[in-house]
Amino acid sequence: MYLIFDTETTGLPTKGYNQPISDVENWPRVVQLAWQLHDDDGTLIEHKDFLIQPEGFDIPYGSEKIHGISTELASQNGITLSEGLELFNEVASKATFLVGHNVKFDVNVLGCEFFRSEESIEWTEKAILDTCTEKTANLCKLPGGRGGRFKLPTLSELHEHLFESQFMEAHNATADVEATTRCFLELIRRQSFTVNELQKREDYFLKYKEVNPAPIALIGLKHLNLKGESTKLREAAELAQASSDQKGTSVDAQNLSDLTFTHLHNHSQYSILQSTAKVSGIIEKAASQGMHAIALTDSGNMMAAFHFEAAANKINKSIRAEKIEAEASGTPFHKKEILPIIGCEFNVCRDRNDKTQKDNGNRIVLLAKNKDGYQNLIKLASIAYTEGMYYVPRIDKDIIPEYKENLIVLSGGIQGEISNLLLNVGEKQAEDALSWWHSQFGDDFYVELTRHGVEVEGRLNPSLVRLARKHNAKLIATNNSFYIEREDSNAHDVLLCVKDNQLVETPKGRGRGFRYGLENDEYYIKSSDQMKSLFNDLPDALLNTEEIVGKCSAYQLAREVLLPEYDIPTKFIASEDKVDGGKRGENAFLRHLVYEGAERRYGNIEDSLKQRIDFELATIENTGYPGYFLIVQDFCNAARDMGVSVGPGRGSAAGSVVAYCIGITNIDPIKYDLLFERFLNPDRISMPDIDIDFDDEGRGKVIDYVIEKYGSNQVAQIITYGTMAAKSAIRDTARVMNLPLNDADSLAKMLPDISLNKLFDMEESLLIDKLKNQEEVSRARELRKLIKQETKSAEVLRKAKAIEGSVRNTGIHACGVIITPDDLTNFVPVATAKDSDLVCTQYDNSVAEDAGLLKMDFLGLKTLTLIKDAIKYIEQTKGIVINPDEIPIDDKKTYELFQRGETIGIFQYESPGMQKYLKELKPTQFLDLIAMNALYRPGPMEYIPSYVKRKHGEEEIEYDLDDCEEFLKETYGITVYQEQVMLLSQKLADFTKGQADTLRKAMGKKDRKVLDKMKPVFLEGATSKGHNKDTLEKIWKDWEAFASYAFNKSHSTCYAWVAYQTAYLKANYPAEYMASVLSNNMNDIKQVTFFMEESKRMGIPVFGPDVNESNYTFTINKEGAIRFGLGAVRGLGSGPIDEIVEIRKEQAFVSIFDFAKRVNLRLCNKRVFESLIYAGGMDTLNPDVHRSQYFVQEADRKPFVEQVIAYGRNYQDQLGKRQTTIFDTADEVSIPDPKIPFSESWSSVYRLNKEKEVVGVFLSGHPLDDFRIEIESFCRGDIRVLSDLENHEGKNLMIAAVVTDSEHRISRKGDGFGTLIIEDYYESYKLFLFGENYLKFKHFMEIGTFVIVKGKIERSRWKKELEFAVHGMELLQGLREKKAKNLEVKLSASTINESLIKELQAVLMDNDVKGNCRVRFTVFDPLEKIQVILPSRSIKVQPTNELLKKLEDLKVDFSLN
Repeated sequence: MYLIFDTETTGLPTKGYNQPISDVENWPRVVQLAWQLHDDDGTLIEHKDFLIQPEGFDIPYGSEKIHGISTELASQNGITLSEGLELFNEVASKATFLVGHNVKFDVNVLGCEFFRSEESIEWTEKAILDTCTEKTANLCKLPGGRGGRFKLPTLSELHEHLFESQFMEAHNATADVEATTRCFLELIRRQSFTVNELQKREDYFLKYKEVNPAPIALIGLKHLNLKGESTKLREAAELAQASSDQKGTSVDAQNLSDLTFTHLHNHSQYSILQSTAKVSGIIEKAASQGMHAIALTDSGNMMAAFHFEAAANKINKSIRAEKIEAEASGTPFHKKEILPIIGCEFNVCRDRNDKTQKDNGNRIVLLAKNKDGYQNLIKLASIAYTEGMYYVPRIDKDIIPEYKENLIVLSGGIQGEISNLLLNVGEKQAEDALSWWHSQFGDDFYVELTRHGVEVEGRLNPSLVRLARKHNAKLIATNNSFYIEREDSNAHDVLLCVKDNQLVETPKGRGRGFRYGLENDEYYIKSSDQMKSLFNDLPDALLNTEEIVGKCSAYQLAREVLLPEYDIPTKFIASEDKVDGGKRGENAFLRHLVYEGAERRYGNIEDSLKQRIDFELATIENTGYPGYFLIVQDFCNAARDMGVSVGPGRGSAAGSVVAYCIGITNIDPIKYDLLFERFLNPDRISMPDIDIDFDDEGRGKVIDYVIEKYGSNQVAQIITYGTMAAKSAIRDTARVMNLPLNDADSLAKMLPDISLNKLFDMEESLLIDKLKNQEEVSRARELRKLIKQETKSAEVLRKAKAIEGSVRNTGIHACGVIITPDDLTNFVPVATAKDSDLVCTQYDNSVAEDAGLLKMDFLGLKTLTLIKDAIKYIEQTKGIVINPDEIPIDDKKTYELFQRGETIGIFQYESPGMQKYLKELKPTQFLDLIAMNALYRPGPMEYIPSYVKRKHGEEEIEYDLDDCEEFLKETYGITVYQEQVMLLSQKLADFTKGQADTLRKAMGKKDRKVLDKMKPVFLEGATSKGHNKDTLEKIWKDWEAFASYAFNKSHSTCYAWVAYQTAYLKANYPAEYMASVLSNNMNDIKQVTFFMEESKRMGIPVFGPDVNESNYTFTINKEGAIRFGLGAVRGLGSGPIDEIVEIRKEQAFVSIFDFAKRVNLRLCNKRVFESLIYAGGMDTLNPDVHRSQYFVQEADRKPFVEQVIAYGRNYQDQLGKRQTTIFDTADEVSIPDPKIPFSESWSSVYRLNKEKEVVGVFLSGHPLDDFRIEIESFCRGDIRVLSDLENHEGKNLMIAAVVTDSEHRISRKGDGFGTLIIEDYYESYKLFLFGENYLKFKHFMEIGTFVIVKGKIERSRWKKELEFAVHGMELLQGLREKKAKNLEVKLSASTINESLIKELQAVLMDNDVKGNCRVRFTVFDPLEKIQVILPSRSIKVQPTNELLKKLEDLKVDFSLN
């Protein structure tokens, strides 16, 4: 007998499908049971179906939505559970098999009901036959299963496959049983089960088919429409309930007329990729609607809290200004300021510490009443990340009571816990949850209702209202917003598609073939009238928004920066500081350190120096931040003690003598006229800001020191927000809207360098001023026309504009570190940082100081590591110990290097433009370098020619006033530095130091208000000292023009000093310096190639890796050549390299066999051997052995390299055995070396390609070396030109290159096209071949092909953008024969003698070189500047490699043309 049965339940298992039947909390309740009992030949014996009355539980809406059975229907029409179990037990006793579709689930849920009722569960042990198995999966062949297999079919899919007709009534147990029975009996008929599975004899199927010759038919049972029946009952109940609810409402609806609604559940763009609402837009919307308050409740974080308050303050400031104006004019004024309510939408899970299973929890909204509530929000938002982060930041109910004070809780609407339980578990559990929240928060708990017009709200809200009324909990109306205006809904849908990588055209829904999306366009910030209309039947839910606003007060988030307490020596402690919070002790200790350092730095402290120090200390005392300097000097000096290089300073801090004396900076501000007031304005209290450079390898050590000193709970990194920029907004939008790739690319490339909002909203005249050139203006106009069209491209632009600026991810500030005086979460919400043990702040750098956070920038400067490494190499090779801070500032070789412009690898001075100006300037003193560092940037650059001419006396130096000479003399009368403006304003007009700094800042920012105030003060002060007013007007005008470009001299001096240090090392220790440069660029193979070329230009050979000379990084060998670093060889990690370097210390390797015998072969495996051989690292071990011989495989033997490894392993095994025995006295293991097989050497191209494969560059040559004469003679340009199209527009190019990669592809239209990467001596470039070009040139797309690419840099026909248009391609091999018409031999008159003439005659008249290329001699006299051209009439040659080699051997210059 076959018992086919099915159940409908209250949901799914809560813990999982593998829990035992006895886990009554896990398994859902049964609400419908149906079965059919059939005999062995398929005949129906009996059938039964019934609903089961829910006793002690409700049927959740989520389950009802699937099967249609409501609590009311089951209660009214069902039988008791005990009756149902008795009936089932009786029929189960007759059956041999339990049958179903995924029947194990039904056995478990029904078995659990038997267990609950303390009935026997023996029936669950019966044999099972399932129609949902791998067999039926293979039968249906539906793609999408795990591991590439077919997916298990649903009952509907199986039914459709077997009978070619759809089964529509899934999830009605009666109908499911009928369909399952039909499928099961048909599977027997088709012998999908075996006789063993069915426990039948071999002839079973024959007899079965005799009874069932045709496909199995449905029995034809009638099925009740359960959903329809449930709906009838509910509608009747709701009519009765509506009347009751109205009577129960004690609030007078008339009170609503004066209500200004407040939105309390709103998301901004900081709810990552979930909202398009800008923070400022939320506040502006509230203001435009006349609302008095609005809340921000981003999902899982508080990142926007500061921006939210700032936006509210900005609006409120304008409201206050309007009020003052209205009061002054006697006009009535009714506008109120907007109260920003800071909140957060939290994910509340079962256990925040459980990371074993995904549990995103339910949503709950918490709002801060006041600053104390805000502090508790910070705590919870931090814990959500630091303890609860798993897929999403989470908290749980255990932690909420600890931080609930001064918080208001909204139940979370549809996504809240109470709603979720009502929909998916039951009303009893939902009621328990409501009771918990109500007991915790009392009058501050509100049951949240939303009416977005979705079906689930209609079912959910009456239950929420009923429960709230029952427990005297308050209702609150919200409109959970994700965008600001209704028309933003489509853009928001695009954003969700970007987040989930889905197409907009994919239908919304659940399951395969559907995507997530909001149901309609109602999730916007609605007006008060709209909300009152929506909730007019629940006036208390509306009025309670006003109650919440009344509970909340305004508070400032900004606070003064709080420093961690610095531990000063006891003798400096002032007891009064603890009473009044003073800084006497810190100021005294700082003064002590400064004067102690001054004696060390200056020796004798003169009065002028003492005045400067005292002035700075007084200013620091006035700011109230002496502790800042103590903290910074502490970790700077600790860094030096740890061997970490500390930069000389950067920015304006280098102008401080205090910083110099206590070791924060290393540049003497007195010597270089650097100003302290440029750093700290004595007239304005401000936080000092000192950025420190450390060598990039040691930076981590300094941060670790700070963590250890202050505690990991007081140190954090700073978050950064990755926002969607204009181009990425266009590309992302185009992708999800399925715009063709070419059209998307075209739109993105048309975009000028400006935001979409400015591009489309700004007045055209203002926009033109913002754009760089006429071409950008033209593209902007074209886009402004396009966005107004009704095309898909225009729609993409409109949606991209809406989602631009959305936060798409978070990162970590490259160098910023926060240090707090106490636990971080007392001051700022924190989040976890990817790939870091440190947490990061949820507030970004823009608000860190306002939030009272001490921010330090720990910058990693690679140049400091480079200097450090170069000094280490110098000590290793020459035994000289150099202190970089003590190198002579007047080194002749160093200035000669700058004068020649040989500054490749020199910090900040290596660009071609800088090299050009250095050659013209010919710097002779350090001040020239400072000036060039300041001038070489947009704006001041135009002054460089005049500066150069004045230095060399080619242009007169003029001063507007004689008093200007003192401060402009060092820059030849040209204002280069901001400090010069400051000093001149003090000298000419008696400005105070503070006024001078204010002037500098105003000019730099072009602050017209401040400048208009200061100009009369300047003119009055300067004229009173006898200066001409017209001249003063000119000076002021010049300052305004140049001061916005003028540079910070302090910063320029610091970085000029670092540059000088690098130049000194390059000029005096070139090999060591270039080895360090190469080592510090090892991860950038382009840079390695570039610096290798520079090393060769300097006459320093760069050899490939070698196991006897190379270390991990680049090194210098005994001959002064640079050896390639083993760390740059692919396949070699630090383990094998350390092993090789350690082993060879004892003795150099003498052969590859010696290498194999001595190294650890577990570390140095086959891959290591092969990589070293390909890279040439073994070449010197066996000089007579070609690399190819290591890979010879003779007969059945392994490749020779594997034989070598096996030989080494055998040797080491034998050696190990010898060392463990006391009887063998032999000193050596004697195993003969394997015989090296013969092989022809690889071609140069193959050898070089293998080098590039493992190293990334060609080491022992270049594939184009064989064609160097063709390249020099016939080619125009190289690949570098293609990286700078703007400066080469219109140029015809003929580039020689080798193809290093290629791909044949098919476009969406089905057309073929190709991509190939070509490479020459300098760079690589990706070429695209489309249409006719692809058909003509695709045969060149073979890797290793040497090609000539002809083309022109021109504007494309359609996009009007510069491109390299390919006009022709040919093989490089035939170029010489095709192009060479003349061989021109160049001879200096002084070198011509009879011997040379005879040798030339022998070479050129050899029968082997006769051909069609004419020979022409050019004889020149370089002293007299005379040359004579002598064409040969009789000699014609073929310019073969052999001929050209012979000419090279004669040291004769020649060329082909």
